[in-house]
Amino acid sequence: MHAEVITTGTELLLGETIDTNSAYIARALRGIGLNLYYLITVGDNEQRMAEMLEQALERSDVVITTGGLGPTVDDVTRQAVARATHRELVLMPELLDDIEAFFSQIGRQMTENNRRQAYIPAGATPIRNPVGTAPCFIVQDRRGIVISLPGVPREMEFLMQTEVLPYLSRQLGTRVIRARIIRTCAIGESTIDSLIDDLEEMSNPTVGLAAHPGQTDVRITAKGKTEEEVNALIATTEAQIRERLGDVIFGVDDETLEGVVAQALIETDQSVAIVESHTEGFIAGQLQQALEERKEAGRILMAKTIPTSETPLDKDDIFERAHEIARTSGAHLTLYVAGTDRKDRGADGAEPGQTSIALISPTGQAMNQFLYGGPVAHTPYWVTYRALDVLRRSLLGLELTTR
Repeated sequence: MHAEVITTGTELLLGETIDTNSAYIARALRGIGLNLYYLITVGDNEQRMAEMLEQALERSDVVITTGGLGPTVDDVTRQAVARATHRELVLMPELLDDIEAFFSQIGRQMTENNRRQAYIPAGATPIRNPVGTAPCFIVQDRRGIVISLPGVPREMEFLMQTEVLPYLSRQLGTRVIRARIIRTCAIGESTIDSLIDDLEEMSNPTVGLAAHPGQTDVRITAKGKTEEEVNALIATTEAQIRERLGDVIFGVDDETLEGVVAQALIETDQSVAIVESHTEGFIAGQLQQALEERKEAGRILMAKTIPTSETPLDKDDIFERAHEIARTSGAHLTLYVAGTDRKDRGADGAEPGQTSIALISPTGQAMNQFLYGGPVAHTPYWVTYRALDVLRRSLLGLELTTR
């Protein structure tokens, strides 16, 4: 059994409104073990909405719509659902009473067009809406189930939790879907794919990748009848991934790289001085925020931004500058990040950049040098996560990587 979500609203297609409803519904369905296969957005057009509903009912067991249940002419979901399921719209007196009562409570006169909201497809199960004026409904068609919810996020979320999820849980029986995200850094998506590609072909759990500037996430999603069954599936797959990827994994789920580094500084009782170029102070800023959250902001003894260079600096020169910072700051660790300017050539892309990350620690000195490309706007992120990874490795006693 799987679901599909159709959001309606021309404002979504024009980019004037961001669709947060689909993400909320997707997370909610995952929580009850119902797979979501499709997300569709349609404008305020009855014919196109009906066509999408027809297609959805042919391929999905549950179709959830959001939006288009208001009182205006361009709110067409009621008509489209009735058309797609070959039903008439009928007035539900109890829903009209609810709408009139809502307006009375807020001290406003109900206009005639609000009567439209009390019409639902014949034979549908009404869902009363105590937090708004848009009643909802469930249509059980021979091809599947259509559930229509409001587009107003507050109303949709309330009805999703109080009405829709309990209804769907009864239809499904007991099912559980859980996800685990493994966080990696300083390794490319294609490299990870080459190491775990066979795991990405599994059906349960499923394994997928999501690349971000400077880091790549590995998502494990498992489904089963009980929490214990799902957790066991995830644990087995996670162990395989950890064995293959090793110490490029810095955390899981909500953990961040800067948070891991901050915690390691606290646990080892060390301080750091940071000098950075071409990152707009992002390295120190991210780490400072993570330390402040742990009430340990004083562990950054120096944070300095320096200009980028047109040509790569000499390795010995970088070390000399880093040692000087170490002496003047008195920090246990000194991170000195020096890089070259990158020129954005528009449609032709940007020139590759080079970064040198020098680390001065109580046990000696080390340097990580690498080239990087991609959009210029991503440069601060790429360099920041590389630099934070150097700190992480030093604090945890791991070997520096040049991937």
